[in-house]
Amino acid sequence: MTELRREFENHLILRRYTSTAYVNAVKLLAKYYRRSPDLLTDDQVQNYLLYLLKEKRLAWNTCNVHFSGIKHFYTSILKRDINLFLPPRPRIKKICLALSRDEVKKLIFSCTNLKHRTLLLTVYSAGLRVSEVVKLELSHIERSRQMLRVEQGKGRKDRYTLLSNQLLEALEEYWRVYRPDKYLFFGKTKTKPMPIETAQQIYYKAKKRAGITRGRGIHTLGIVLPHIFWNTEPVPLKSSA
Repeated sequence: MTELRREFENHLILRRYTSTAYVNAVKLLAKYYRRSPDLLTDDQVQNYLLYLLKEKRLAWNTCNVHFSGIKHFYTSILKRDINLFLPPRPRIKKICLALSRDEVKKLIFSCTNLKHRTLLLTVYSAGLRVSEVVKLELSHIERSRQMLRVEQGKGRKDRYTLLSNQLLEALEEYWRVYRPDKYLFFGKTKTKPMPIETAQQIYYKAKKRAGITRGRGIHTLGIVLPHIFWNTEPVPLKSSA
């Protein structure tokens, strides 16, 4: 870890910002140019934001997170008055259509990788956001109460969500194979959580394999109708094959 990154992380923690997203935004910027971010010009940073919008076709909200993280890094850590702009937020909103039960089943079982399949099932069954699922720890699983504890979710609030019998069985199988240490869905090492971008890519690849065109990002799986959410067996996802 570089000194700049460590300083940025500490700065965000002290000010109670969402450090993972902001730090990752600067990390991806440096990776794109293969240079330390303090060596980049204003034009290079601005062109990177245009790349995210035009080439990567990221949603405006996602680009805004990158913009905010990068802007904060340059102004707070480098003390540099960087000249950046982001196009205004589009006023037209599209309805995010929830997937059907059959589509959810098809999407999840398109994953041959047990870790990926369990991740998507957890997002769906527990109604989690992607930022919440990657931060799940083993200690957050309360088997006796059949609850999942979600810490520092949206609005930095803790909450509980239901742990269905089916999800519990899937998590037990996953644990026997991967033996996670602290974070349930870890990244390259068991000491760090899976990056949000990795979880998103898992969803997009599964969606493409399943041939599903409806819905948008991984948060689509977290849109659970009440009669599905409060059922301890939300969808019979066990394959008959």
